[in-house]
Amino acid sequence: MLFASVRLNVSLDNNILSLLVFFPLLGAVVLAVLPYFQKVSDYQLKAAAFVITLVEFLISLPLFFRFNGSLSTMQFEEKIPWLTDLGVSYHLGVDGLSLLLVLLTTFLFPITVLCSWNAIRGGWRAFLCLTLFLESALIGTFVALDMILFFIFWEAVLIPMYFIIGIWGSSRRIYAAIKFFIYTALGSGLMLVAIIYMYYAHIDQFGFASMNLFDLQRTSLAFDGILSPQGLVFLAFFLAFAIKVPMFPFHTWLPDAHVEAPTPGSVILAGVLLKMGTYAVIRFLIPFFPEAIEAYTGVLIALSIIGIIYGAMVAFMQTDLKKLVAYSSVSHMGLIMLGVFIFNLHGVQGGVYQMIGHGLSTGALFILVGMIYERRHTKMISEFGGLAKVMPIYALFFMIAMLSSIGLPLLNGFIGEFLILLGVFAESYLYAALGATGLVLGAIYMLWAYQRVMFGPIVKKINTGLKDLNPREIALMIPLAVMIFLMGIYPQPFLSKMEPTITRMIDGTQQEAFRADAAVPEIQKNRP
Repeated sequence: MLFASVRLNVSLDNNILSLLVFFPLLGAVVLAVLPYFQKVSDYQLKAAAFVITLVEFLISLPLFFRFNGSLSTMQFEEKIPWLTDLGVSYHLGVDGLSLLLVLLTTFLFPITVLCSWNAIRGGWRAFLCLTLFLESALIGTFVALDMILFFIFWEAVLIPMYFIIGIWGSSRRIYAAIKFFIYTALGSGLMLVAIIYMYYAHIDQFGFASMNLFDLQRTSLAFDGILSPQGLVFLAFFLAFAIKVPMFPFHTWLPDAHVEAPTPGSVILAGVLLKMGTYAVIRFLIPFFPEAIEAYTGVLIALSIIGIIYGAMVAFMQTDLKKLVAYSSVSHMGLIMLGVFIFNLHGVQGGVYQMIGHGLSTGALFILVGMIYERRHTKMISEFGGLAKVMPIYALFFMIAMLSSIGLPLLNGFIGEFLILLGVFAESYLYAALGATGLVLGAIYMLWAYQRVMFGPIVKKINTGLKDLNPREIALMIPLAVMIFLMGIYPQPFLSKMEPTITRMIDGTQQEAFRADAAVPEIQKNRP
């Protein structure tokens, strides 16, 4: 019995990432073919999808508790030769950066399935299969250590999200889905060209083919302005990732996608999908192109600050509650990128922590907006007022999510924002002041919206008959509220997991920037 237990633990450690990547996909296949063998109701399909995503979350927990937070290297690695002549391998691994994003993904998907109960009208089998496929692709994106494998997962995310918006979205869903597809596909095309260029540059310099992340990271590209090899490849990667974040001015697809997507689509979009861009910036953009990053840090920080203030000001002008939350995401993602591009320990650590916090708080806000939309079929702020009198439980959860979003102490949003501003303040008082301006504006528009919706007289008689949250809705909100408080009160377990990884990245990138010019071979300098 003891031998069997040890063997099971070893096997789990060796293959847990593959299990996490492919278990939802296997579940999607089962749900797709099951109705051909026996009659299955929509309720049974929903229950099965919930169980699959819940089991996926439980599988991911050992990843967190068995992760050695004192190490900065990849853990739980799996590497199998794939296309050996091309240097492509099936290579997975997690460090302190990807670990938390995997946990965020597996945590949000069971909640997403629960919140879709009444938000989706028809086509349940297709919707749930696409949702499970999306979970597999997202996790694969965060754990892939081979550039081709990463690109495959990156692109795979686009397919289910396009159909979720385009089929189950609101009246302008086709427009929003196509806009989302065009923006993302354009960025992906640029990234693929850049990957191929780096692949051949690596062959020129080292004499062998490899798509391994760390091999390509050692590839030196000559830098002499934006039109140099490193400048152009950096620009291609940057555009791909900036579109996904999205950073200003590449953000215009996001409000349309959020507003037109069904509630579960908005939750995944804000909670996880946007984090692909910020993750890729930290994982690839900064380590791959140290000289370009150093040269254009001022521009990148300026774009981040503009995004913070612009997103907050546009959110303040919204009369549609879902649009307000959507533009708040533009502002929050700008703050995250500000911390990342400052590139010191506190800034990046705060950025990563805020990525997780934003996923929880903004995901919760989209769920709550969806709940009131299911009852009233409107998202206009003017249609509400006094809801706290008839829906006190709803008002309580909305208050928790809203206060988390504006960074109230003891809630998760405060920790990330505090660390980001701490890091920014160490580099520039001006940057810190401008970043903090966005936070003040965020508090203003969030509190204004909450006051208009929850307090005052009930101006619409129809609102007097609204029902408060039912047990299913309470059950899906409790885990979000618990995590919002837990990450705000006791952040150390999460911060300690990521700190060695971030320290290694910062130290390694700074060293590469210092010696990059001397390391570039002449053959690469002459490469067109």
